[in-house]
Amino acid sequence: MAGSIRLYTQAALAEGASVDATAAQAHYLGHVMRRGPGDHVLLFNGRDGEFAARIDTIRRDHAKLRIEHRTRMQEEEADVWLAFALLKRDATDLVARMATELGVAALHPVLTERGNTHRMNPERLAAIATEAAEQSERLTVPALHAPRPLPALLSEWPPERRLFAAIERSDAPRIPSACRVPRGLLVGPEGGFTPAELDVLRAHPLVTPVSLGPRILRAETACIAGLALLQAVDCR
Repeated sequence: MAGSIRLYTQAALAEGASVDATAAQAHYLGHVMRRGPGDHVLLFNGRDGEFAARIDTIRRDHAKLRIEHRTRMQEEEADVWLAFALLKRDATDLVARMATELGVAALHPVLTERGNTHRMNPERLAAIATEAAEQSERLTVPALHAPRPLPALLSEWPPERRLFAAIERSDAPRIPSACRVPRGLLVGPEGGFTPAELDVLRAHPLVTPVSLGPRILRAETACIAGLALLQAVDCR
């Protein structure tokens, strides 16, 4: 159903079921997109696939959607996490949006010694990730975790998941091809990791230092470039 509006919902989805839109979704449908009763939308919840639905009723702060049929089965997506040093608001917003479009399963903000902020608006980032998932036609919304200091992230990192740490100005190898395992990418702040942080990363058994190439990238650019490289390789 090309061109249809897609909405994320936490409700269970099944043919014939009725779903209540949120107040924000009702406003978006009625006042931004000028949709009314009988118009089509697509719904997904990250569990049941994607379903076509029609607007039954709509008011300023409420809309009821009637599910008609499934349009896509739920499918397996890339199991890639992004851990990134918190940046200024616009840059963090960009990372959340682009990482969602690139299919990350989880976003892990990290507090580092050279980070330029320790603040994050989780509601704002969750809304940005949800909107990006709706627009990019993926069937899930990435999990958003609370910011943690780098040592806490490393101590809690799952032992079965490889962590590729992007290290600038180093002789680290490029992202390897043999990585069809649960994996993650770690990107530091503007100015890079401190020497002490680099020592911790190099000593950690789950961390593989990697290079993203000869250029010195902005942190948000490094996140996007690293995710593209991590998912483009022929993993085995």
